[in-house]
Amino acid sequence: MWNEFKNFAFKGNAFDLAIGVIMGGAFGKIVGSMVDDLIMPIVGLATGGVDFSNKFIQLAGAPGATDLEAAKKAGATFAYGNFITIVIGFLILAFILMQMVKISNAMKKAEPPAPPPAASTTDVLLAQIRDALASPAVAAAKKK
Repeated sequence: MWNEFKNFAFKGNAFDLAIGVIMGGAFGKIVGSMVDDLIMPIVGLATGGVDFSNKFIQLAGAPGATDLEAAKKAGATFAYGNFITIVIGFLILAFILMQMVKISNAMKKAEPPAPPPAASTTDVLLAQIRDALASPAVAAAKKK
C-alpha cells in the first residue's frame, strides 16, 4: 500500500499539480500586492485621488459610514470598489499567465519531422526504369 501511495503522490501529475498550486498561491499574492500597492494608487491618482477599495453603497443599517469596514459592520453593503480591484487583479494575472504560456511554448523544441517511409521495391524499380529511359544512350537510340 505504501508503494502505491508513493507512486501516486510522487510520480506523474499529482506532484506537478501540488507544486503548481503552491506556486499559484504565491504568484497570486505577488499580483495582489502589485494591484493594491502599485496599480490602484496610480489609478486613484489619475481619477483625482479616488480609493477604489473603499467605494461602497450602504444597503441596510445606519447610513453614514465613512469606510468599508464600518459599513459592513452596520449592515448589508454593496462593495463595488473592492470588486473592481479584484477584477483588475484577475485581468493582470490572466495576462501574465498568457504571456508565460506563450514564452513556454516558444521555448519548447519542435520535434523533428518523422523520416519519410522507406521506398517500396516497386518504387525503387520504377525509379530505376525511369532513370534508364532518361539516360543519354536511350535518347540517342530514339533519334536513329
